[in-house]
This record gives sequence, C-alpha cells and structure tokens, in this order.
Amino acid sequence: MSIAADTGVFNRRGLLCGQWSSDARLDGKTAIITGANTGIGKATALDLAKRGGKIILACRDVVKAETAKDEIIELSGNHNVTVKDLDLADTQSITQFAANVNKEEPHLHILINNAGVMMCPYMKTADGFEMQFGVNHLGHFLLTFLLIGLLKSSAPSRIINLSSMAHAWGRIQFEDINSESSYHSRTAYGQSKLANILSTRAMARRLQGTGVTVYAVHPGIVRTELKRHMNLALLISWKIVRPFTKTVSQGAQTTIYCSVEPRLQSQSGGYYSDCKLSRGSRASRDDVVAEKLWELSCQMLGINWE
Repeated sequence: MSIAADTGVFNRRGLLCGQWSSDARLDGKTAIITGANTGIGKATALDLAKRGGKIILACRDVVKAETAKDEIIELSGNHNVTVKDLDLADTQSITQFAANVNKEEPHLHILINNAGVMMCPYMKTADGFEMQFGVNHLGHFLLTFLLIGLLKSSAPSRIINLSSMAHAWGRIQFEDINSESSYHSRTAYGQSKLANILSTRAMARRLQGTGVTVYAVHPGIVRTELKRHMNLALLISWKIVRPFTKTVSQGAQTTIYCSVEPRLQSQSGGYYSDCKLSRGSRASRDDVVAEKLWELSCQMLGINWE
C-alpha cells in the first residue's frame, strides 16, 4: 500500500487509536530517519517533509529508498529529501555514514532511530552481534554516539528511539547477550526493545543541560513488513487481530509527536505510546540495569561516551 492510499484512512483502527495533529513547522531543520524506505519510517519522513524540514533517509536498500524519496517529494512538494546508505548490521557502514553526515551537514535537529529487525532466525551482524540486539540496539547506539556532537551543536535537538510493547517479552541477558547458548527469536526481540528504553533513560541523564532530549516510542501494533519472520502460529494470531491494528500513518503518530511537539522540549528519557507518556514494564524502569547495559554496550562497541 502506498503512503497516498494509507493517509487519511478512517476506520475501526482510527476509532481505537485515534490521531494526533499539529501545525508545527520544521523549516531550516534537518532530520535523519533510519529505515525510512518503508513502513513507519517512510510515513514519518513524509510527515516531516510536509513540515518543511530537510529529510535524510538512512537506508540499507538504497534503490528502494530512492523510490521512497521520489514518492515523498511528490506528495509533500518538498524537494529537500536525500538518501544516504546505512547498514546498521555493520559498524563500518555506521561509521562511514556518520562521518559523511558530520562532514556535509551543518546541523542535525532530529535523529529518529526507526529501523529494526523483528523475530528473525538466528543470525549475526558483520561484527558478530546477535542480529536483533546488534541492529535494534547496538547499531543505533553507535550511530547516536557518532552524531551526538552535531546534535549538541544544533540544540535544541531530539533523539527518538523506536521501541515496542514487546520490551515486556525480554530481559537483558548479560550472561548471554548474543544469545549464543540459547536463542528464541521472540525473547531476543524483546531484549532488543527493552534495551532501547533502558538506553533512552541512561542517555537522558547524560544529556541533561545540553539541549538534546531523547524519547523511546511504542508505535502500536502496525501493519508493516516486520512480520515477515513470524512463524505460522503468530501469523494466524496476526490475522485475527489485523482488523484492529494501525496503519503505518497511524503508527507513525507517536514518533512524529515526540519529534515536533513543543511541550516535550522540557522532558526527556520517557517512554511514549499513543502520543502520551506511558509507564512501560518494571524492567524498563530499572536504572541499575540501564547503567550496566550502557557500560556493556560501550564495551562491545569499543567506545567511551564520557
């Protein structure tokens, strides 16, 4: 389904999850959205493009991203949309992408860590990390680290980390962080999404007073391509709940809200769902685990935020 066909849909999903709207503009501001060639990322990019911002689609599939760029330009009337190659499963690609952005972009006001892998068979990234933890958490953690200087110099600026209600499925398995001893795709996905929220909390503490704020987002149960790795039982369940799921445009609303809502500029570190602050699981509010995860993430990537 194209963005054009999806936008403005009013059906039972709309009755359940509602819509958020704002006339906030992004003229003169730059936003990077990972995984913006499809799904929620693409819908987010279209909305922000309509607000007048410069939009950078950071994608692994450059060909598909160019097609998305053309559609976004056509629908938004904003020609300031570009594509940059980024593979979050390869730290070398992340480093090259960030170096290019830091060299070519004078400002960065919004970083949306949207791309993700969901319940895939056991695989490892180019650097030997379990794929879901490596892409969903470590890849974005490194990307944010490499762009934080530009975000600080562009303040006020914002970082949005796409998490999920699935964070409640997992725990941080410090004893087997790469799931080498035991792997369950659902548990590993939950761990990566829990890591997104915990790192958001830890990052917010480190960014106090810098003008950079950070938010974790649950987009809702959305009809996207992420379900392609689901097993038969989950696909049957999906068909049952499908009439009550969100369209990609509806699923993008909380990301957009955290990107542009003026009232959030004084808030940081929260977990948001349906365009409002949410509580999340007890594990997602454990700051001791958040700090331990932060230290481990830095160690695994060979970086030092301090």
